[in-house]
Amino acid sequence: MNEAATAAPAFLENAYGALSNFAMAYGLKVVGAILILIIGRIIAGQIRKGVRRIGEAREWDPSLIGFIASLVYFVVMAFVIIAVLGSFGVQTASLVAVLGAASFAVGLALQGSLANFAAGVLILLFRPFKVGDWVEVAGVSGSIKSIAIFSTTMATGDNVRIEVPNGKIYGDIIKNYGGYDTRRIDMVIGIGYGDDMEKAKEVITGVVKADSRVLPEPAPLVAVAELADCSVNFVVRPWVKAADYWGTRFELHQRIKEALDANGIEIPFPQRVVTMVKEA
Repeated sequence: MNEAATAAPAFLENAYGALSNFAMAYGLKVVGAILILIIGRIIAGQIRKGVRRIGEAREWDPSLIGFIASLVYFVVMAFVIIAVLGSFGVQTASLVAVLGAASFAVGLALQGSLANFAAGVLILLFRPFKVGDWVEVAGVSGSIKSIAIFSTTMATGDNVRIEVPNGKIYGDIIKNYGGYDTRRIDMVIGIGYGDDMEKAKEVITGVVKADSRVLPEPAPLVAVAELADCSVNFVVRPWVKAADYWGTRFELHQRIKEALDANGIEIPFPQRVVTMVKEA
């Protein structure tokens, strides 16, 4: 009983001494690490908010704003965690080297995906096209339905869905038919060699100017462009709003044909003359 009674206070005294030594040795480090973590998290949050404000002020794509803000936040927090580990005496240089080597290996394994990712960021940042534009990219054409980080979704004229990797888009020529507010319609109208060219020009010009969708500026052009094999060809080049392009083009062809017919002007078609020679 006496030995047990004397052993308990000795154990408590040793435990208290060990705890005191631990607190003296690591207490300040723990407090410092907690302060670094709290302050670092506050700074990372403020930087994330700042990135969001910049993106919104410059009218970046919402998905790009969220992605960049989150990426910046996690990068800052990674440095904060490294600083916390360094306060405990951990060799952070070795840790950074290991992380760098691992990142390099992952980058090589995901080279194609990273290329699509980088291209997606550039597309969302510089916006060579937007949702709703009709574009021709990577050998396909269609309407843009959505723009994601790794790929862009398009719909063809017959409503077929196409997923195009962003790396193929940004590394190729991008033809955006909706990039400007106005477009020029290019048409070629042929008349017969025996018809009156001035009258034909007057008729075609009247049809073009009578369409309310045709813009007065730039003025529509109607001019003789070619003396072809079977016809005298006029170029007809009115300007319209981009949204009116196809409807105006289709209807002008019909109305010009009807107007020329009404004025007795022929639209010729290729003909082949075959001469039969009878042998004696």
